[in-house]
Amino acid sequence: MSAHAAMTETPGKDVIICREGAAGIMRLNRPKTINALTLEMTREIVTALDAFETDPGVSLVLLEGAGERGLCAGGDIRGLYKSAKAGGDLGPVFWREEYILNARIPYFPKPYVAYMDGLVMGGGVGLSAHSAHRIVTEKTQMAMPEVGLGFFPDVGGTWLLSRAPGEIGTYFALTGQTMSGADAVYAGAADVLIETKNWPALRDALTNAPLKATAANVRAILAIYAVSDVQVPVAAYREQIDKAFAHHTVEAIVATLKEDGSDFALATLKALSEKSPTALKVTLELLRRARSSKSLKECLMREYNSALAVFTSAEFVEGVRAAIIDKDRNPKWSPSRIEDVTPEIVGKYFAPNGKYTLVFPD
Repeated sequence: MSAHAAMTETPGKDVIICREGAAGIMRLNRPKTINALTLEMTREIVTALDAFETDPGVSLVLLEGAGERGLCAGGDIRGLYKSAKAGGDLGPVFWREEYILNARIPYFPKPYVAYMDGLVMGGGVGLSAHSAHRIVTEKTQMAMPEVGLGFFPDVGGTWLLSRAPGEIGTYFALTGQTMSGADAVYAGAADVLIETKNWPALRDALTNAPLKATAANVRAILAIYAVSDVQVPVAAYREQIDKAFAHHTVEAIVATLKEDGSDFALATLKALSEKSPTALKVTLELLRRARSSKSLKECLMREYNSALAVFTSAEFVEGVRAAIIDKDRNPKWSPSRIEDVTPEIVGKYFAPNGKYTLVFPD
């Protein structure tokens, strides 16, 4: 099967699981929603990984998205919104299973390759950016814009972003700005940038890899197609970003940007002003705690606890309403000012939750 045929077929299933050569394929298949991730899709991926792990005929796993718009636009926010408004439990159930899957990916015993073309957001980052071999392109638009929904970068996002060079991760987490493919490699969220025109040949090389393909074999194949001399947009602002976002309070970050006064600083201030003040402070605290964490699992457990608080908060419902449901882009945050978000408010997102727990399998 050619790469073109594989990417354009649209059977009814939301995740296409198949074998091509020695490769186990997992194709997210909701192109009309840019492959937004649901609980059922998460379970299908888990089942596929179980099968691929024990199948001696599978040498590597390839994650890709159907359609031309992107790998995955994130979780199915509309479903979470409806459940949150109705007092349901979709959030706690979905995030528990999703985070357990996220934690499994870095330790999958066979090469796990993610093709991160086009839009890659939220849950899509969780499925791809923890993998061993992460491919981006000149069309990649990676983002974790959750602070604009009264949420925070989850699915292990605090682990990834807290380990980016300098304060690059803090900048992307708080502003929700989009990374190009080159930015993603620079930030440590991807490994190799290729040109999309070379994907069919690279895909064929991967699916025809030897039965005993190793991580080194896969890296060698990727290196053939890698583009090394590319401009990294965010690198031009590294000095300003490191200076402003090194602070441990949002107020200090804002003050430094105001003092800077450059076009970049003013644009960054505008981006911050559109976000939930509570989400900004919770996100910054999660990032700082993540820096001293020893594992992805530790960060996911912390994120899960905070996500439970978000799910029952008015901020999340209001953020989704303004951005996705009514699309008026005019959320009414409460508190509406950064300085009014007290330590007590932030502390609620870190308080133990007695109803739901996240336990990783041995």
